[in-house]
Amino acid sequence: MEKIQIKDDFIKLGQLLKLSNLVESGAMAKDVIEAGEVKYNGETEYRRGKKVYPGDVVEFNGESVTVVNEN
Repeated sequence: MEKIQIKDDFIKLGQLLKLSNLVESGAMAKDVIEAGEVKYNGETEYRRGKKVYPGDVVEFNGESVTVVNEN
């Protein structure tokens, strides 16, 4: 499982997918989220603006990433 460090309290789901290189663009992030292909803490998530906090796990295309705080 890949760990993604963030400086702020949270990151939006679409931004996380781009930052972790799971998708190539924001448009692709929007498409895969709206298609129900992304899981947030084990549940399908349809909102790209969903706030993802340290400790949360996001899954897409057989890969998982977890968010950790940089501090």
